[in-house]
Amino acid sequence: MSPAAAAASGFAVRGWCPGALRPMMSGDGLVVRVKPRMGRFTQDQAAGIARAAAAHGSGIIDLTSRANLQIRGVRADAHPALIADLNALGLVDATEEVEARRNIVVTPFADAAVLRVAQAVEDSLPGLPPLPGKFGFAVDCAGQRVLSQVSADIRVERSESGRLLVRADGMEKGWLTDEAMLPDVIAKVVKSFVALRGQDRDPGRMAQLSRAFLSGGNSMTADLGAPGDAPVAATQTPDPGLCRQGALVGFAFGQTDAATLAGLATLGPIRLTPWRMVLVEGLIEMPVLPGLITDPSDPLRRVVACTGAPGCPQGLASTRPLALALAATVP
Repeated sequence: MSPAAAAASGFAVRGWCPGALRPMMSGDGLVVRVKPRMGRFTQDQAAGIARAAAAHGSGIIDLTSRANLQIRGVRADAHPALIADLNALGLVDATEEVEARRNIVVTPFADAAVLRVAQAVEDSLPGLPPLPGKFGFAVDCAGQRVLSQVSADIRVERSESGRLLVRADGMEKGWLTDEAMLPDVIAKVVKSFVALRGQDRDPGRMAQLSRAFLSGGNSMTADLGAPGDAPVAATQTPDPGLCRQGALVGFAFGQTDAATLAGLATLGPIRLTPWRMVLVEGLIEMPVLPGLITDPSDPLRRVVACTGAPGCPQGLASTRPLALALAATVP
């Protein structure tokens, strides 16, 4: 859609994502996004979120493509009480600015070493210059690279030799580092992005800048040298099922409700994924709860549908019933 057509239709690109402290108004009330620390919720946190979603919102909960969770249908006058509940669970950042830049997707298959890397990435954020609202990081260094299709501007991965690798989105190769030097490498890549972003063109994300660099544009490697190492090969998006860490379960259109989240919270800690699934830690059998997708061949896994009307004020039709009707016909 062209800018002129978008303006004529009343369609508006927000350019930012909601948070807990800065929610976004939608057709069904405020959308309040909760960002898990290190990509996971304890059982108490998951149960508390379920209670808060039922008490202060519609009870509907979305899973986002950045491995966050959204509480829908929150009334404006209930937002302060919701924040108080989330704060008691340790899930609210100190300020809107801190919350807005904490865009980190962590592989759900992380071990203690990967969590240390993710913490180092988070610790580096306060020292970085201002960044576009959707600028984000992927910590994908658990051995298998599973976040290659997830939106991120800077990726922390493993090289083919097994070392940590920092790669700018859009580039095939990156820069080798270790945990101690990781924040310094990230800072240099970010500062190069900021310095080049406002020169001949104004890309909002790293991939556009990388394409400009690769096509002969401005060099972003003055401090680091040319990127020279490739990450390990990407693997396919996992299916629902058992894995070494527990059980992966999915949800139609990435949406669930407070009752289902509360039920999952009784089974184990929960790791969020960007694939419309969560990983419930420690399970050796697939859980049996209403609304879960546990069969990899379930036709609902073949379709993606936006919120649609009336939940989205810019939606022109109800999308989910149409997607449900079409799912079985998609090969």
